[in-house]
Amino acid sequence: MKAMVLNETCEIETKDGVRKLPSLPLKRNPLDMTDLPDPSAGPGQVLLKVSACGVCHTELDEIEGRLAPPHFPLVLGHEVVGKVVEQGHEASKYKTGDRLGVAWIYSSCGRCRFCRRGEENLCDHFQATGLHANGGYAQYIVVSEDFAYPIPQIFSDSEAAPLLCAGVIGYRALRLSNIKPGEILGLYGFGASAHIAIQVAKYWGCKVFVFTRPGQKEHQDLASKLGADWVGATGESPPEKLDSAIDFTPVGEPVKEALRVLRKGGRVAINAIRKVNPIPELEYTQYLWHEKELKSIANVARQDALEFLPLAAKIGIRPKIQEFDLQDANEALALLKKGEMQGAGVLRIPQ
Repeated sequence: MKAMVLNETCEIETKDGVRKLPSLPLKRNPLDMTDLPDPSAGPGQVLLKVSACGVCHTELDEIEGRLAPPHFPLVLGHEVVGKVVEQGHEASKYKTGDRLGVAWIYSSCGRCRFCRRGEENLCDHFQATGLHANGGYAQYIVVSEDFAYPIPQIFSDSEAAPLLCAGVIGYRALRLSNIKPGEILGLYGFGASAHIAIQVAKYWGCKVFVFTRPGQKEHQDLASKLGADWVGATGESPPEKLDSAIDFTPVGEPVKEALRVLRKGGRVAINAIRKVNPIPELEYTQYLWHEKELKSIANVARQDALEFLPLAAKIGIRPKIQEFDLQDANEALALLKKGEMQGAGVLRIPQ
């Protein structure tokens, strides 16, 4: 099968031995088009012929060493859409031709206290698609049928791909932000995940204020088009304080800013696996007093995908996507790193 493969991280070794990350843009094309053996489905698994795979900031973290892959070579990608072409022994949930999605969660132990209560995302043996196992930047992927999800017919393959990460993790962040209908939600950063989350929040009857980097007019225009009640830059004060906020950015400052404009008893959910720079020092009395909360969002659980995909179909969510051929994955990643991706990037996989 054809696959875009990561063979090493892009960290730079300096003369004094200090490793640093490359600056914008990516210094080289980090992925190589490679011929790999076609995989086969094992017990309880299905083999999917991949048609589309989303492009995510997590791939940049893997490429640049913030999230170190456990082995090379590695096929990235965890927003995978494809059809079943083979079922392994004892795999009975799906049949040949069924269209399924694969998200960031690839597997968990199924036995620990977290798995038993539906929090597989916290399992000590959590395995991630495109990190611990080969992902969707390829023509085929193998996955446990327990971690594959039916795709509603309303969505095209390319529309469905970003729902499996940007959509599902955004949905989890919305739930864990404690936002209620009629309350005011702040969204910091307006990329792939936030532009889906706003559609759910508006469906729930929330007022939504969007904060972007200064000068990101296209992102601000998209936020307004999708129903934002106010749009401004991070650091500005909105017309009313926030009941809840979600930080979608890879930097630290928005967390502090969200706490600054949060109501008493409010919660800020941090929807980022890691930050490229730290959260600034928080003076307790000013930023955390009056029972304000910080809540990290760690990965996703199966139930998030099982709940969100039908909800997205019911609402009629249509992600804004920018498509690329598989061979142009490096170009897509470079645009994402520079903040120039419009909506969600999606790779079309050759059939």
